[in-house]
Amino acid sequence: MSDRLFERGNTPFADRDALSDHYTPDDLVGRDAEIKQYTNYLEPAVWGEDPNNIFVYGKTGVGKTATTRYLLDNLERDTAEYDDTNISSLHINCDGLSTSYRVAITITNELREPHNQISESGHSTSEVYNRMWEAIDNLAYDPDKPDRTNIVLLVLDEVDHTETGEDSILYQLSRAGENNTLEHARIGVIGISNDLTFASSLSPKVESSLCQKKLFFDTYDANELQEVLRQRAKIAFKDDALRDGVIPHCAAYGRRQSGDAREALDLLRAAGDIARNEGLETVREEHVEQGIDRVQREEVIEGIRTLHEHSQYCIYALATLEAEGATPSRTRGVYERYELVCQLAGVDSLTSRRVRDFLRELSMLGAVETHDQNKGKGGGQFYEFELAHPLETMVTALDDMIEDVGMHSSIEEYT
Repeated sequence: MSDRLFERGNTPFADRDALSDHYTPDDLVGRDAEIKQYTNYLEPAVWGEDPNNIFVYGKTGVGKTATTRYLLDNLERDTAEYDDTNISSLHINCDGLSTSYRVAITITNELREPHNQISESGHSTSEVYNRMWEAIDNLAYDPDKPDRTNIVLLVLDEVDHTETGEDSILYQLSRAGENNTLEHARIGVIGISNDLTFASSLSPKVESSLCQKKLFFDTYDANELQEVLRQRAKIAFKDDALRDGVIPHCAAYGRRQSGDAREALDLLRAAGDIARNEGLETVREEHVEQGIDRVQREEVIEGIRTLHEHSQYCIYALATLEAEGATPSRTRGVYERYELVCQLAGVDSLTSRRVRDFLRELSMLGAVETHDQNKGKGGGQFYEFELAHPLETMVTALDDMIEDVGMHSSIEEYT
């Protein structure tokens, strides 16, 4: 046996990165109708005309971002032969950029050289906006070609994460052409959102300017998901590395996840990882099943880590009870253990009614199982609770909180 901890062995992969989120294939499958409509909306830019502002929306994993990147890459390449027009694009993800100020800073710094970045504080909003307009204006301007039309297509992905008022950057950007804000460039804004109600929540002025053209991406059906998976798998895996049932199995899982291609691709990658970990060059359906367990475990962990601290205290209380073999537990037992957790954390406990509310919410989220017990006249009706996932998974999800609060003796063997 080798003394080395890390060395290459058998693998089913040829190019594992082809299954990642950031990979853009040479051709897109399963989105023909969306590509045709999107192409029509981008057509004015080809002719050096004012570009449309486009709002792209649909659920997670339906190809909005991949299609946008694919079309803009092709648009820039195909129009490079025209001397009278230059098209550039910039992709900004608005997740974590809740204010117009932060969006403007990010745009500016994306367009500036690393040595010329501006700090995220210490500037007035007007100063930041002016620097942003300057950076956009200079993106493709060539003083030797003063008559050339310069078009900048700015993609704001997850645009629903930022503010949307009538003085917001969304309004300023989408009206830049009309307001003659830019001297050398014509700008088109492409907003992408997973929130199907986002457009209706905008003020009329912002909605009319940002959403000149709307494009809805429907979920993939099972056949379309198989198309996507087969296309990526041809690049990602060696020849004959996938057993016949692997792709249909992953596609069926993606369809159950609301037609989410990202979920299906993540599962296919996880199945490949499991096969490689076993030293195999072939991915079987059993690896897909193990991959589903792994993916769902990661989803549970991520979901629990985003919960309110007292919801986490309730789960911690149930975890300690389960480790002691004391679940399903009635509300009173959970509440008493929750009070102990709060003492460990050094915080005031909430009322038993509030804890009951937390337990109901956790049940709806799938983190806790609720059992409605009816013992008749003598025993009455009551609820019992237990964890909905393996104890090890729940303890892993709570590891940061447990480190802060302290470890209960009952779960030491599970950490």
